Amino acid sequence: MRLSPLREFALKALLWLPLSFVCWFVLAPLLVWPVGVAARAILVGVWPDLFSGLVQGGQAIDHAGQVLGHADYLLDITTTVLVRADEGGRVGLGVLETTVNPMVYGYALPLFSGLTLATPMPVRRRLLQLAAAFAVIWLAQSFGVVAESIKIVAFQSGAPGVAATQRAGLEPNVIALAYQFGYLILPALVPVALWVGFNRTFIESLVGPPGEPGDRKQSLSHVE
Repeated sequence: MRLSPLREFALKALLWLPLSFVCWFVLAPLLVWPVGVAARAILVGVWPDLFSGLVQGGQAIDHAGQVLGHADYLLDITTTVLVRADEGGRVGLGVLETTVNPMVYGYALPLFSGLTLATPMPVRRRLLQLAAAFAVIWLAQSFGVVAESIKIVAFQSGAPGVAATQRAGLEPNVIALAYQFGYLILPALVPVALWVGFNRTFIESLVGPPGEPGDRKQSLSHVE
C-alpha cells in the first residue's frame, strides 16, 4: 500500500529527527564554536566594561554545586565585575566568572535538520537550505548566550552586578525581555519559520494552497 505524501513525510520526520538530535549532541563542541566566536565578539566588543573574555569548555555542575566533569560545549565567561569571595575564612576580591550552556538555545539545529532531511528535494537545494539556516540559527543562539550572560550579571551577581549594568546603561526590564525572547521564543520559532519559508511549495502540496476550500465552495454554488 502506497502512503500518502503527508504520511510519508511524517514517517521520514519521525526517523530523521531522533538521528539529528543524536548527531547534534555528539558534534556539540564543533557546532557550538561559531556561537562562542560571535558571543565573544559581541560581549567584549560592545560591553568591554562588563566582560573581558569568553573561552569554550568548562566544568559541568549540577544543582547541588557538584562538579560532574569537563564539557567542551560549555562557554566560560569572564566579567569585569569585582565580587567578594569568602573561602576558608579568608576574604578577598575577585572577578565574577560564569558558565553558560549554549545547547539550551541550539536545539533549533537538529529540529530544522530533521525536517529538511525528511523533505523531498535535490541534494544541492538541501545543502543550501542547511547552510543558510545554520547561519541564522547560530545568530539566534548567540543572542541567547549574550542575553543570558548579561542577565547573570544583572540579576545573579548581587549589588556589584546591578551597579555594573547600570553604569553600562542596561535597563533591567530590557535585559529580562531579551533573555526570555532568546530562551523561550527564538529556539522554537526560528527553525519552523525557516523550514516553512524555504519549502512553501512542498507544504502546499501536502495541505493544499490557500483559498482552495473557498474556491471549491464557489464552484459548487455556481453549479447549483
